[in-house]
Amino acid sequence: MNNLISYFERLPDFISNFLVLFLAIIAGLVIRFILNKSVWLYYRRSKSFTFQQIIKHLHTPVGFLLPLIMVNATLPIMRMSKDSLAVVDKIVEIGLVLAFAAVIIYSIKILESVVFHIYDINQSNNLKARRIRTQMQFIRQLLVSIIVVLTIAAILMSFENMRKLGAGLLGGVAIGATILGFAAQQSLGNLLAGFQIAFTQPIRIDDVLVVEGEWGRVEEITLTYVVLRIWDQRRLILPISYFIQKPFQNWTRNSSDILGTAFFYLDYRVPVEKVREELTRLLHLSPLWDKKVNVLQVTDTKERSIEIRALMSARNSGEAFDLRCYIRENLIKFIENNYPESLPRTRAEIDQAVVVT
Repeated sequence: MNNLISYFERLPDFISNFLVLFLAIIAGLVIRFILNKSVWLYYRRSKSFTFQQIIKHLHTPVGFLLPLIMVNATLPIMRMSKDSLAVVDKIVEIGLVLAFAAVIIYSIKILESVVFHIYDINQSNNLKARRIRTQMQFIRQLLVSIIVVLTIAAILMSFENMRKLGAGLLGGVAIGATILGFAAQQSLGNLLAGFQIAFTQPIRIDDVLVVEGEWGRVEEITLTYVVLRIWDQRRLILPISYFIQKPFQNWTRNSSDILGTAFFYLDYRVPVEKVREELTRLLHLSPLWDKKVNVLQVTDTKERSIEIRALMSARNSGEAFDLRCYIRENLIKFIENNYPESLPRTRAEIDQAVVVT
């Protein structure tokens, strides 16, 4: 061992520093490999979704963090001038700050993925899942924004001549918010509306809304805007303050269950009871019906026709739309085939003129 230390001390400074740096990086990668294999073996035995996400998201940031920690630990034994050592130390310090921030951000992403996995919105009654997802998505965006600001401030404060700027970035948040409040009142209003929506939740992820005459689902809620996926795959982008200031329809506010209607305008001679029986038969044949509501009523009378409303229920808005189309198509076919005289018609009475010769 003494001979090895003696040999190492006789090496040129450049080579000895390179060897120390190389061994430190290798040691960090070995530690990462051991940790990764340990987590992977545990995942193979337990099939835990959490450990799957840890392997997926933390592999890269930890791969930078551990070697940097080992390099930082070996800096005191490197043989270099004070100025060179200060430069290297500053580079490693900035790298550690960035790598640590990345680990925290990806850890938040892991937590979000686990919560999304537990609260699956693909189930029929997904009200609680949509509420939790909406809050979690907003919290994740807010935390990531705070971490980015703190990381930039920490890097700036590590430089002597930039320390005031870094401290100002942290201490001037309130002043900056006031200035931004005057300069960008609309954007600040959107941000505050985002807080209100995240916790009062007039809308949630995957809610079915009717906004500006468009029917669609809430696809994304950010700090400042909401993305509504229209039924024909278009995207309607609205400022988040819209949902605080203006009225809109939320079809899934308290439950994903929904009632669907189909209106028919028929002749007065239509046998309503037969049509009601056919509606019941069609609903029992359809897997889209949730077996809760089945009503057919004459809801209006006009001078040439009567209005019949078929009311039915479904598990969600998408199935309700398909069920309404199914009932319309098949009830019209039933009336055409069995009671064609019941279709709307216009009556006219013509008196023959008396011809005087």
